[in-house]
Amino acid sequence: MTVKTIQVAKSALSANQEIAEQNRAMLDRAGVTAVNLMASPGAGKTSLIERTVRELKGELRIGMINSDTSDAAMDAERGERAGAFSIHLNTTGRCHLDAGMIRDAIACMPLEEIDVLFIENIGNLVCPASWKLGTHSSVLIASTPEGDDKPYKYPRMYSGVDALVVNKIDLLPYTNFDLNYFTRGVEALNPGLSTFPLSCRSGEGLTRWLHWILSMSVREYIYGRAEQMV
Repeated sequence: MTVKTIQVAKSALSANQEIAEQNRAMLDRAGVTAVNLMASPGAGKTSLIERTVRELKGELRIGMINSDTSDAAMDAERGERAGAFSIHLNTTGRCHLDAGMIRDAIACMPLEEIDVLFIENIGNLVCPASWKLGTHSSVLIASTPEGDDKPYKYPRMYSGVDALVVNKIDLLPYTNFDLNYFTRGVEALNPGLSTFPLSCRSGEGLTRWLHWILSMSVREYIYGRAEQMV
C-alpha cells in the first residue's frame, strides 16, 4: 500500500496567495493604500495607528482593521475614537491574519471613503511573516523595552518587511536597548530598510513616519491610476 503525502502548508499558502492578489486588486480599484502592521504584543501597533490618524486628520481618510484572538474590541474602539473607520476581527485563537479574513473585512468597509487602510495583525513575531494579505507594504513595529536582540532571534520577520518603526525611544535612557547593535542586526537582514525611530507618546520622530505614509499613499494612488489606464 502506498501512502499519499499531502503538503498542507504549501497548499494553504498557495490558496492564500491567490486571495491576497484578489484583495490587492480590489484595493487598487478603490484607490486605497493598505499597510500590514506587525509586532509583538505591546509594541505599540494601536498607539501608532491612533496617533497617525489624529496627526493626519484632514489630510488622509484612514481605515483600520484591528485583529485579536478574542472578541475584545477595545483597540478598534480606540482607532474609532481617534477618527478611523474601524472593524474588529476575531481570529478565534489563530496566531495570524490570512487573506481570507481580510477579504471578509474589506467587504464591510466603505472603501470609497478611505485613503489608507491600516491592518493591525496579531501580536506575534513568527506566524504573520508567512501569510500575505494583499497589502501594498508591510511594517514591523519594534519597541525598546522588548530588547535589542529581536532581529537576531526573528530574522524572517525582519527580512521580509518594507519599513521598520522603533517605538518608545523616549524610554531609551531607562532600558538596556543598544540601538547600534539592533541596527546592525536589521541591516544585515534587510539592507537599506526605511527605519523610523519614534515615540507615539511624546511625538518625537513622528514627522518622518507621517511623511512616509503621505508619500506612500500618493505613490500607490498614482501607480494604481496608471495601471487602470493601461
